[in-house]
Amino acid sequence: MQKIFFFLLTILCLTGFISPPVALLLGLVVANLSGHPFLQFNHKATNILLQFSVVGLGFGMNVNSALSAGKEGFIFTVASIFSTLILGFFIGKWLKIEKKTSHLISCGTAICGGSAIAAIAPVINSDEKQTSVALGVIFILNSIALFLFPVIGHWLDLSQQEFGLWCAIAIHDTSSVVGAANKYGPEALQIATTVKLARALWIIPVALLTSVLFNNKSSKVKIPYFIGLFIIAMLLNTYVPQTDLVAPYLVNIAKIGLTITLFLIGAGLNFNVLISVGVKPLFQGILLWIFVASAALLSIIYFN
Repeated sequence: MQKIFFFLLTILCLTGFISPPVALLLGLVVANLSGHPFLQFNHKATNILLQFSVVGLGFGMNVNSALSAGKEGFIFTVASIFSTLILGFFIGKWLKIEKKTSHLISCGTAICGGSAIAAIAPVINSDEKQTSVALGVIFILNSIALFLFPVIGHWLDLSQQEFGLWCAIAIHDTSSVVGAANKYGPEALQIATTVKLARALWIIPVALLTSVLFNNKSSKVKIPYFIGLFIIAMLLNTYVPQTDLVAPYLVNIAKIGLTITLFLIGAGLNFNVLISVGVKPLFQGILLWIFVASAALLSIIYFN
């Protein structure tokens, strides 16, 4: 019965009638009422679906607009990444959080959430508990951001350009960035996706820096290759006219893929995950998140 119920909800997400925030909420309800019957496959499935969805969204974007957005977000990206990592180090020291857990939370907040944690974890040789706590913090805050950011954006009357830039910098995971921006509007979606994926490339230099700080020179850095496929999709959509015949369908499929991704992420956040995170790591994540979101918003409003 549990598996049948889960399949029915997954099919409901496939119809396209369910928005990404509602899908996430459905997943949270499933996780805490009936449970996820395929939890052991959840992390791998969400990674594959998210990458597939991001590449598909590239078929709805223009290279020239993306380059303009990328240039605009570059300074914000560099400033926010390194200030977050430095602040995260000191907050971790202040709260006496285990060093590796603190660094993973800082990297997840600074770059791109779960993807950054997955890339940095083997570099510092973190154990399963340390990695799980960091992922738990990021996923909890991601879930809140998906609902909270569009509300704040409308309340402050942010333009789509401003909101897209803000959520790309201030929301951790690509899935929630795309979900929130998609809800706000098409221009916000294009800017947010481009800036976020450009930000994800900072996994490489941060991982290399981490290997030096933690004296681990043998670990290989995991490069997010799907970003290259996203760029190819944009190039095809911009310069190959025939792509127009299939591009709208690919974008729609990608949005459905994103909806299912968020449903699965929600389904993996049961009460046990929330308890295992602990107060101090969650507090560190919240403080860093408030810093990044506030600093980025003020910079966008007053200096952009």
